[in-house]
Amino acid sequence: MPDRAFAPHPKIIAVANQKGGVGKTTSTINLAAGLAEEGQNVLIVDLDPQGNASTGLGIDQAARDYTTYDLLIDDAPLEQIIQASQIDGLSIVPATVDLSSADIELIANEKRSHLLHDALRQPEMERFDFDFVLIDCPPSLNLLTVNAMVAADSVLVPLQSEFFALEGLSQLMLTVREIRDTANSNLRIEGIVLTMHDVRNRLSQQVEQDARDNLGDLVFQTVIPRNVRVSEAPSFAMPVLDYDTLSKGARAYRALAREVLKKNTQQKAA
Repeated sequence: MPDRAFAPHPKIIAVANQKGGVGKTTSTINLAAGLAEEGQNVLIVDLDPQGNASTGLGIDQAARDYTTYDLLIDDAPLEQIIQASQIDGLSIVPATVDLSSADIELIANEKRSHLLHDALRQPEMERFDFDFVLIDCPPSLNLLTVNAMVAADSVLVPLQSEFFALEGLSQLMLTVREIRDTANSNLRIEGIVLTMHDVRNRLSQQVEQDARDNLGDLVFQTVIPRNVRVSEAPSFAMPVLDYDTLSKGARAYRALAREVLKKNTQQKAA
């Protein structure tokens, strides 16, 4: 296996949380759009059979001839799989429901946990010159999510500001630790981003305080507010940064993108 410590860019980040409805796909799309606004060349790998990241970027079902399934299972050429989005500097490997059968097909493959790792590190990737690859994981800790974590340099965790949020986070952290011990020793937590946060809600404030008390610097300073524009944007097949560029949600995701960039610049300099 290649020495990941000396792997060239892009920086590969798995966006994961086994709990659904926490803003995982929304955060993937809008963080990617924010990074693209900052001049980064970004690829989203839609690893969720629901294909919501693909839909949210306006990739029509009829245009998904080659998908993440082909990336994992069929070894199709990257130029057929990677599609440009309507956002400058942002591309995507789309997904369809076909991906839901990949778990079963992967079981028989002796390299089943490393297929995405190898696909994203094939020599052909270099000509695309991506700075970041964001993997939108399914809302479960299945073999697809394991592939994402084995492929990734780090894991970004959207954490909804609700009562059971931290309880679910502990299971995800255990999974990250297990992957680190068995398959990807360099895997790190990129950060925890609080989503759907309501400053008027005492529970949201308490969840934030508990997260910062328990996880310290792992929690991003940027907090994503509960914002109707963020919720509306996917139905118009665009990131909130384009749908309502001055909304609180758009400003928050821009701030998150800058925070991610700053953290990675500091890591490279260290």
